[in-house]
Amino acid sequence: MRPFLFSKSTAANQAIAKKKSNTQFIAGGTNLVDLMKKHIANPDNLVDISSALPNKVENTAQGVSIGAMMRNSATATDPTILAKFPLVSKAILAGASPQIRNMASMGGNLLQRTRCPYFYDVTTPCNKRQPGSGCSAISGENRMSAVVGHSPQCIAVHPSDLCVALAALDATVKVMDKSNKTQSIAFKDFHRLPDNNPEKDNNLPADALIQSINLSNNNFAKNCSYVKLRDRDSYAFALISVAAALNLNGNKIIEARLASGGVAHKPWRWLEAEQFLKGKEATIANFEAAANIATKGLKPQMHNAFKIPMLKGAIETALKQCLNP
Repeated sequence: MRPFLFSKSTAANQAIAKKKSNTQFIAGGTNLVDLMKKHIANPDNLVDISSALPNKVENTAQGVSIGAMMRNSATATDPTILAKFPLVSKAILAGASPQIRNMASMGGNLLQRTRCPYFYDVTTPCNKRQPGSGCSAISGENRMSAVVGHSPQCIAVHPSDLCVALAALDATVKVMDKSNKTQSIAFKDFHRLPDNNPEKDNNLPADALIQSINLSNNNFAKNCSYVKLRDRDSYAFALISVAAALNLNGNKIIEARLASGGVAHKPWRWLEAEQFLKGKEATIANFEAAANIATKGLKPQMHNAFKIPMLKGAIETALKQCLNP
């Protein structure tokens, strides 16, 4: 880790005013510090924003607002989140370790970078780390890589569990830009696919700060599930994850939500499968049909074709668990 200047801000506009060339904000630091140790991130200036952002869950007329500085663990155990948005809690508790969840911020979770091994190995080509250098994963070890939404420039996957749940629940992200104006970004538009610019993970405006994550009231609290399949039971990133939620009237599905991690450069919604389930009976046969719809036409890499049947099974399991949460 190379030397850097460190300062602390107590207000968002104050922090943004300090954003000079090669300056980065730090909150929990659970990802950024790793990147600095690996010489992937080499900021000249670090601005501590842990006292500059909201750190509580607030009820709103539309739903709930989660402050960007809320710790992951505090959010997962918050009474309002548990009562109204338990899918968020389930996803958070499936991720990382208790120690990391105690430090990691909600806003920072949205901004964490891929765990592709070639991204972390500075001796290898990586278009995400060094645009134009090539993607080592395409012809290398790619069992963890994407099966949908990838490009010839990058096959890395997004690492967050929380973001899969937020994608399923149609969250919005409130941000403050460098002119101190606030705007909301729909969660489906927050993260990017790699296309020809895999170095860009998201659509957060330059020098902007995430203020809060907002969720609208819904009818998914009773019947929701988060399934995560990984190489070991703790502190491992998903090979496949599925966030599922059903709005039921008796056994009839009024609305369904399905999203996955471990499959793409961003949290991935299975919109066609959701549409299929709408109006159907909540039966094993319909769950299997929805899983077939989601997994058709996927394009695995050399070493991860196993993800297709794994994903199918995870979708079926998550939907079944929605009936017995």
